[in-house]
Amino acid sequence: MNRGAAVVARSLRVVRGDVAVLPDLSVSVPAGQVVGLLGPSGSGKSTFMRAVVGVQIVAGGELTVLGEPAGSPGLRHRVGYVTQSPSVYADLDVRQNVAYFGAVFGASPDAVDKAIAAVDLLPQAGQSVATLSGGQRSRVSLAAALVASPELLVLDEPTVGLDPVLRRDLWDLFHRLAAGGTSLLVSSHVMDEATRCDRLLLLRDGRLIADTTPAQLLERTGAADAEAAFLALIDAQARS
Repeated sequence: MNRGAAVVARSLRVVRGDVAVLPDLSVSVPAGQVVGLLGPSGSGKSTFMRAVVGVQIVAGGELTVLGEPAGSPGLRHRVGYVTQSPSVYADLDVRQNVAYFGAVFGASPDAVDKAIAAVDLLPQAGQSVATLSGGQRSRVSLAAALVASPELLVLDEPTVGLDPVLRRDLWDLFHRLAAGGTSLLVSSHVMDEATRCDRLLLLRDGRLIADTTPAQLLERTGAADAEAAFLALIDAQARS
């Protein structure tokens, strides 16, 4: 594994039907940082994340996660995954949901309340998930992933449907986790979230078009914001 990398892909290929969703992806995700995986819908972001957590069939190439092949049994307690759709039990309350996942990973009762507090849901801890808003359900899923204190946290569109205040608070949480040593891979199709990341991986049609920092991206393209920079990269590709 590359020194200081949480995830390393070499010539990764994923095929669905007759379509190569990821035709030949080589990329490194730095450890201990908030790494944004950005691109439009259909760019391959979710497919790459599914491969990282070991639930996606890979047609070729290599994918290493925390020094082990993706999907290895030894990674189950080391990698947390939050999907776009909340993965929680609607008939249980918030604490019961997080406690269930905590029990699976052998987490302490204190870790349950700590995870719930981290996503700002302690006032709703005894409330049935069925009565929560969509954004609150998404935060329950995040708490369930945090309860085991994973070394790598993979978050697929975690801020969708959240109001600006909650989005800000979650990004603050992501950076606190990174400061504590957790590696985060966060996908988004909202380009203004690029500035909140330590590093950016920009995908289009399953191909990496940029691996850079927000500041370097703007300097390289001369654009005023991340969306304009992304469009500038696409236009430059079209001309080449």
